Formats: sequence, C-alpha cells, structure tokens
Amino acid sequence: MAAAPVKVATFDCYGTLIDWEGGAAAFLYGLARRNGDFDPGPGSQLRERWEQIQFEAIQDEYRTYRDVLASSLRTWVGERGYRWNTGDGDALESAMQAWQPFPDAIPALTRAKKAGLRLVIISNTDRHIMDQTLCQLSPLAFDAVVVAEDVRAYKPDTMSFTRALEHAGARPEEILHVAFGFKYDITPAREVGMQTAWINRHREQPPGDERPDYEWRDLWGLAELAEAQATQ
Repeated sequence: MAAAPVKVATFDCYGTLIDWEGGAAAFLYGLARRNGDFDPGPGSQLRERWEQIQFEAIQDEYRTYRDVLASSLRTWVGERGYRWNTGDGDALESAMQAWQPFPDAIPALTRAKKAGLRLVIISNTDRHIMDQTLCQLSPLAFDAVVVAEDVRAYKPDTMSFTRALEHAGARPEEILHVAFGFKYDITPAREVGMQTAWINRHREQPPGDERPDYEWRDLWGLAELAEAQATQ
C-alpha cells in the first residue's frame, strides 16, 4: 500500500534543524578546559555521556528544561571531578539559545514550505529557549511549535506528538516526522501513526530493527519530496 501524501512535516529541533551535537560538544570541551583538563577526550564523547545523563533525567517527574540542563550538567561535572559552578548551568542555557542551524535547514525547509507543506516543531525544551532558537531559524516561519513545557512531558513520551496532531490539520498518516534520533523521535512518532524520516548525517546504522519510511543525509530530501508531490 502506497504511503499517503505528506501534508505536514514535523521536526525535532535540536540535532535535526540546529547543530545540537556540535554546540554541546564545543561547550563541554570548553568547560573541561576551564577546569584545567586540557586533554578531556573528543568533544563528541563528552557530549554523548552528558546526553545519557540528560536522557535519564527526563524519565523522572517533569521539570523545566532549564532545570534538566543544570542538573544533568552538574552530574556530568561531578563524574569528571570538576568543580561545580552554578553559573555553568546558566551558561549552557545561554549557549543553547545561540546554537546555529545546519546550513541546509533554512533553505531546504523554505523550499518544502513553498511546495505546500505545513511545518511544525516538536521539541524537548522550554518556551523561552525555543523563542531564541526561532530567531536563529529566521526568516523561516513555522505553522506551530510544541515544546515539552506545553505538555509537561519530554519525548519519547507521545504527549507532545499528540499535541502536535491537534495543530497539524491533517491525519497522522499524512504527517511526516523528521528527526535525527530514534529513541526520542522516530519510535514515538510511529506509535502515533506518523510517517517518519531519519536525518542520518553521519551515515550511521539504525540502532535496532526499526526502520523509518525515509532516510536522508540532510534536509534536502524533504524539499525534494515536497516538490515531487506538488507536481503530481
């Protein structure tokens, strides 16, 4: 059975549209050096461990993402034997608001929107952080933005996906969720009936047996899909 035409594209933001991996790795590497650790290992490994801590933190009772950032960073700092400074949590929050889009994000999504797709963000963050991130994505305009603060739950909980369905104006099977992460996004999107597209920038293997409906190296794949649909 052929897939339904896509009317709405929903997106994970940090890691899919915004270079979250690079931004977090650079921040953590810099923090290590400020603590006198001049050989902390690759920034990517620092970021991977911090992300694991953060993922565990969001399984607990809901807290604002600002609190999650600070508590997960404090745990990471403690594991590495660094001295905790309360200003480090604020610094990470500020840094996150300034992280930049991938080069393909704005032009590819602009083309997809011009071809008729509605664009919706579903993100594990607070509203005030997202407001600053949307400035980084300007002049691109999204039709709706759902953040964890709105539903008091973090992906992979499906509550934010369910909220997005209320804004989408389309059936789940007419919505394509576009994301770089399986555990946060691809799996729960499929659970609510959305189509899925994996942005596999690093040419990785899928983490398990689950497969997305689409797999692209970057967001240009979405633009091409939208434009192909528009000509049919």
